[in-house]
Amino acid sequence: MSCVLTLIVAPHSPLRNHATGTPHTAIPWIAVNKIKPQPLADRAPHADILERLAPWATVLEMPPHGEVVAQQTDARCCFMVASGCARTVQMLADGRRQVGAFLFPGDLFGWESAGLHKLGVDAVTHVTLHRYARYDLDAVADHNPVIAHWLRQVAARQMRASRDHMFLLGYMTASERMANFLLEIAQQTNADCGARIDLPMSRRDIADYLGLAIETVSRVLTQLDRDGAIAGRRSCFSIRSRQALETAGGRVDWGR
Repeated sequence: MSCVLTLIVAPHSPLRNHATGTPHTAIPWIAVNKIKPQPLADRAPHADILERLAPWATVLEMPPHGEVVAQQTDARCCFMVASGCARTVQMLADGRRQVGAFLFPGDLFGWESAGLHKLGVDAVTHVTLHRYARYDLDAVADHNPVIAHWLRQVAARQMRASRDHMFLLGYMTASERMANFLLEIAQQTNADCGARIDLPMSRRDIADYLGLAIETVSRVLTQLDRDGAIAGRRSCFSIRSRQALETAGGRVDWGR
């Protein structure tokens, strides 16, 4: 049976001792919730990793739009998404915002940071996170080949995602960017053609991720709907023709 500390975190507020309500910076082990392991057949692919790392985890519940990590803060901890959706963000001096990635269950962030978190992280939906001290995660990986292999997979996946996002922003048209984004979301959710796919992020989030204006995002979604590639509403869509969507995205095999 694994034991982890559970904290409830309000947006834009310091972490608080859940028992006393007092703010603190160092998290004491003051309350323990026991997690009942699920049968393997019923668990998400990342559940085994969460269970293996449970003795070193602090579980945080973050409401929508809550700040998980502030930009340019000490990177002493890393986080794994257990449920919900979060986004990495970078704010520029003039107020412009770049969304670097959307994070879904099983995604790890902060482990690759060197000294400082270059990007901030905000919750998109209500999100459950498992927080680990970076030195704990490194020490576990030194003695556990399963965790070491998983961290190598995480690093490789993040490098591929960064490469693909750089290519998208540098070379693709607005239609190609949107089509590839929708295909990526469908892949993240393992959705079949015709299945409803929820978009937890806002149009502004999508625009800031794709480097487009909000009006352009709306226009391109409408055009993809008219072309028969998707059937879309404001917060969800379904793929009507994967071939049409891949054609709109100029899709090639990027080595995934």
